Amino acid sequence: MVPSRTLIELLKQVESLRLRPYDDQTDQEISAWVPGATVGYGHLIPQAEWRTFKGGISVVQANALFERDLAPFVAGVRSRLHRAVLQQEFDAMVMLAFNIGNNAFAGSRAQGLINAGHAADSHELEAAWKSWNRSQGRVMQGLVRRRQCEWDIFSKGVYARW
Repeated sequence: MVPSRTLIELLKQVESLRLRPYDDQTDQEISAWVPGATVGYGHLIPQAEWRTFKGGISVVQANALFERDLAPFVAGVRSRLHRAVLQQEFDAMVMLAFNIGNNAFAGSRAQGLINAGHAADSHELEAAWKSWNRSQGRVMQGLVRRRQCEWDIFSKGVYARW
């Protein structure tokens, strides 16, 4: 499976396009590298790449970075699935993995429940999915809304930004 065009467009909306580097913790533009340095559609800039991105990027470069960044999450979800899923379920899993990381997704209760055959009407699966709502130990309303968005995709096929 591959992500649907609808998911890709939604992810781009959610991540939003930024052509100048910014700190993802403060949302402020930056002129020197920090651990949360980000550009494009949520591309985290490793310190070794700072020289390449410090002056900003074009829309074409942002799209190429996004495709490159998304590919490992698509492959990660695909490699961990042990049963057939609907397109909307695959899309939602890719969106979740893109946000929490492949390792976190691979070890998540949600992923285990999906492979065990739990359906979108499973309260246990929904709770496991929505449990990924914390950053630095605190429940974040942005993550609560994002998990609901992903769950709506998974369970209803509704692709709508919060």
